[in-house]
Amino acid sequence: MHIQNAWYVAAMSSEVTDKPLGRTICNHNLVMYRGKDDAIACIEDFCPHRGAAMSLGYVEEGELVCGYHGLRMGPDGQTISMPKQRTDRFPCTRSFPVMEKYGFVWVWPGDKAQADESKLPKFHWAENDGWAYGGGLFHIKCDYRLMIDNLMDLTHETYVHSTSIGQKEIDEAPVKTRMEGDQVITERFMPEVKAPPFWQMAMEFQGLDPNAIVDRWQICRFNAPSHIMIDVGVALAGNGGIDAPLEKRASSVVVDFITPETDSTMHYFWGMARNFQPEDAALTDKIREGQGGIFTEDLEVLEAQQKNLDRYPDRDLLKLDIDAGGVQARRMIERAIKLEQEAGNA
Repeated sequence: MHIQNAWYVAAMSSEVTDKPLGRTICNHNLVMYRGKDDAIACIEDFCPHRGAAMSLGYVEEGELVCGYHGLRMGPDGQTISMPKQRTDRFPCTRSFPVMEKYGFVWVWPGDKAQADESKLPKFHWAENDGWAYGGGLFHIKCDYRLMIDNLMDLTHETYVHSTSIGQKEIDEAPVKTRMEGDQVITERFMPEVKAPPFWQMAMEFQGLDPNAIVDRWQICRFNAPSHIMIDVGVALAGNGGIDAPLEKRASSVVVDFITPETDSTMHYFWGMARNFQPEDAALTDKIREGQGGIFTEDLEVLEAQQKNLDRYPDRDLLKLDIDAGGVQARRMIERAIKLEQEAGNA
């Protein structure tokens, strides 16, 4: 169900300190911590002595110490020492490739030999001082693919988010899905509409008339294993829409890192990157608060959806034209998993 040979967001950088952080990624129980020289280590959350969780221990002098009997472990998963014990024959605990980039900690749960930093997609907003980012983390009790479906079909905004980003024109505007290289793209353009409340707020901060007629766009981009970046925004009507000059529009990238925890639970690292008023910390906080409220509405829907799917596993679901983005993303995931399985059996 999960691609293994890929980089997943396992934590925000700020979450990983000198105190161990336990987290399950793609059914692997992991512990992350900062060791010597502030370097992040990631190993299986398992003490080779009695199977205790290493995440319940502590870090001392850059070494991870088991909180049960004091076993000390290095970042490679090898036992270094244990009080009054010889440890030269202790089995090595599995370690995982890990790196820190873009303000996140990334873990590769698959074959170490295939881990390559160059396989991580580049995110222009994360490397540009002209952009600001704010976000958060939700733990959601649903199959991570349901969140992919949700984000690749924004038709639901009209109904789930009617008081913030939803409007009837989303239903009325045609939606197009296409493949572009290794990316699934679903897009919708809404010319000459009135901006919904969230975008009216953004327009005000940009110095635009919030009641003006605008051209609105939504472009959802899926990359395996489970990252979705959504170009969204509004521009004063007649100024080129997504190509309008910055002073005529308010736009951003909705950042979605969807990380499977188990087969039926997930970690959702959400946020928004914007290139208007990037120096305004108060605006970043306001957008984060608003976006958090929006995604809380999604959480309720998705968890209830998962319960229904568990309750009625034999029922077939409809696939409509608005579902094409999610369907193509799922096919991409299935192909990657099949290739991994075939390589493993070769």
